[in-house]
Amino acid sequence: MSEQDIQSLKSSLLEWYDRHRRVMPWRAEAGMRPDPYAVWLSEIMLQQTTVVTVGPYFRDFIARWPTVSDLAAADLDAVLHAWAGLGYYARARNLHKCAQAVAAEHDGVFPDTKEALAKLPGIGAYTSSAIASIAFDRAVVPVDGNVERVLSRLRRIETPLPLSKDLIKAEADRFAACNRSGGHRSGDFAQALMDLGATVCTPKKPKCLTCPWRASCSARIAGIAETLPAKMPKKEKPTRRAVAFWAVGPNGEVLLRRRPEKGLLGGMMEIPSSDWMEGPLDREAALAKAPVTPKSDWEELPGIVRHTFTHFHFEITVMAARTPRASWAGVWVPVDRLDEHALPTVMKKIVRHALSRAGRKAA
Repeated sequence: MSEQDIQSLKSSLLEWYDRHRRVMPWRAEAGMRPDPYAVWLSEIMLQQTTVVTVGPYFRDFIARWPTVSDLAAADLDAVLHAWAGLGYYARARNLHKCAQAVAAEHDGVFPDTKEALAKLPGIGAYTSSAIASIAFDRAVVPVDGNVERVLSRLRRIETPLPLSKDLIKAEADRFAACNRSGGHRSGDFAQALMDLGATVCTPKKPKCLTCPWRASCSARIAGIAETLPAKMPKKEKPTRRAVAFWAVGPNGEVLLRRRPEKGLLGGMMEIPSSDWMEGPLDREAALAKAPVTPKSDWEELPGIVRHTFTHFHFEITVMAARTPRASWAGVWVPVDRLDEHALPTVMKKIVRHALSRAGRKAA
């Protein structure tokens, strides 16, 4: 494509965007300057999460912590609790660290270049590009899944993902170079690409007849738009298994403990468990991870709790016992106050399972 072709594509997409742009709580109205805090917060939340899911969480965060300095001053447990349900909890910890860095090192003002943004906690290559483009109109084109799909089809890139990432990035960089020479609306162009992929150039049954780029789309012309981007076959996810210990104190309170800061669900509260291991569950080895309460006191509850993380399936057997509070290190919480703690989704499943199987007898 020539620079003239790219300029023409950019103009037609922006014209389409001006008519069809999505309305989202973090997106500035047409002609208004975006709020970098809102852009950053939404981009972190949207990682591996849908727009529909993120909306209520974003509104809640903005209501609780209207500025990045407010978020920086918040207690981490409060942030984790507000985040519960969005998953990928390392994002919430890094969100808090990033807010603190912006408040302490940048006087509460986000840096306005991709390079400076990438130095902040939790901001990688894509997120720094997205913030720089959307919030500060820098001439970069962030490449998310929607943009990968649009550019793969536009240029008929048949190399499967992830092998085609460099090819797609090169096409995005050509538009970025055009934005530099053409001047304006880099942020709108980035959001227009995302909107096009989300609403028109969809994974299945793309709406090619309404696409502003239909005349230039090589995959549409070849009749293979729906097959792109091609992907490598997925590896089968392994299954890990563990025992969760539903420990009930003398007054019906339940034990929680905090997971290590590093690693999966780091810093979140949990129902204590054995190690999460692949292969068949070794109950004897798992019970060795139980507290000082005798092994014979633990009763296995019927059924299995199942949850799927990004890279593995998880199966949890729940065992319940009454135990003296003095026997355990952790936080003892009345059942009706469990929702005050930052429990990730898998732990909420364990709680529901234990309450339904053990009932008030174990609670």
